[in-house]
Amino acid sequence: MTSKLALYNGSLRELGSRKIASLSENRESRRVLDSIWDNDAIRTCLAAGQWNFATNSIELSYSPSISPGFGYQYAFDKPANHVRTVAVCEDEYFKSPLLEYHDEGAYWYSDLDTIYVRYVDSGTSFGADYSKWPPNFARYVETWLAARACVSLTQSESKRNELERLAEVWLVKAKSTDAMEEATRFLPEGSWARSRRGRGHGDRGRRSRLLG
Repeated sequence: MTSKLALYNGSLRELGSRKIASLSENRESRRVLDSIWDNDAIRTCLAAGQWNFATNSIELSYSPSISPGFGYQYAFDKPANHVRTVAVCEDEYFKSPLLEYHDEGAYWYSDLDTIYVRYVDSGTSFGADYSKWPPNFARYVETWLAARACVSLTQSESKRNELERLAEVWLVKAKSTDAMEEATRFLPEGSWARSRRGRGHGDRGRRSRLLG
């Protein structure tokens, strides 16, 4: 399991700088990393992918305080920790994607009065829970932080460029290992197939076409 201190020291290792002993140590490197961290560092890194370890699934009822003037009938508040949307569906099993909806600002809009959403969540039970971070994601965050602290701490533009490339490498690795944790997904069922299944002609849970 990683920690904020471990991430800072991983970043300093990439920069060739001495480690800090605590998050209160009076060092320029700690203050620089703090300023980057406090500027939504974790949300920014989480926004780079649809991470399984950070994904939350919720049922949403429409907000009665919002009355759209036209278009879709209902508005749904996005959760406070929403980073990016993974799926919006009509059903609780996330098998029927909601195709008719609009994403605007702090709301989703739909003609359904209840929707089901999967999203990357930056809360302490999801994306900000370090115990859930795969090692490759932690390395991505370390190098991402190092790239942004580089010029302040080393005055080297070339080193920063090197670290930015390395961060991209770790991002690709992190996405690859995270994707391996996904369950096998089926292609969305069409309306014609759903209609046949409703008349008793379902495939009893067997589908011949897979995603991924």
